[in-house]
Amino acid sequence: MLIRHSYFLLGWLFFSLGIVGVALPVMPTTPFMLLALWAFSRSSQRFHDWLYNHTFFGPPLQQWQQHRVIPFGLKLVAISFMLMSMIYLLFFSPLPNWVTIVTGVVMSATAVFIFSKPSCPPVNNNDEACK
Repeated sequence: MLIRHSYFLLGWLFFSLGIVGVALPVMPTTPFMLLALWAFSRSSQRFHDWLYNHTFFGPPLQQWQQHRVIPFGLKLVAISFMLMSMIYLLFFSPLPNWVTIVTGVVMSATAVFIFSKPSCPPVNNNDEACK
């Protein structure tokens, strides 16, 4: 019972961080919503279904869960904000160089992952194209 409650609290924590990400451009939304969906799936079917079928958050979550799709527009937004964050770190941040390098490597790996995923769900079993 304690584990279930912990997952439930994690679900709301991730959901709250995702909401913050809607307002703050440097914070992602979809990864936190995916984590919230995962946590709710282990704690509350009601909240899992609510988030999965949500008008705003539901479609990207459904596309990811069903087809591992990241829409092209979201890819561009994610990469753009990573690039802006990296520019800020390089030119305006007093952080040590090693932190900037590690951050750049992590952001680069994340960008490769994002662009390695399809942008549209498959139309047929073997064919991928956007509607």
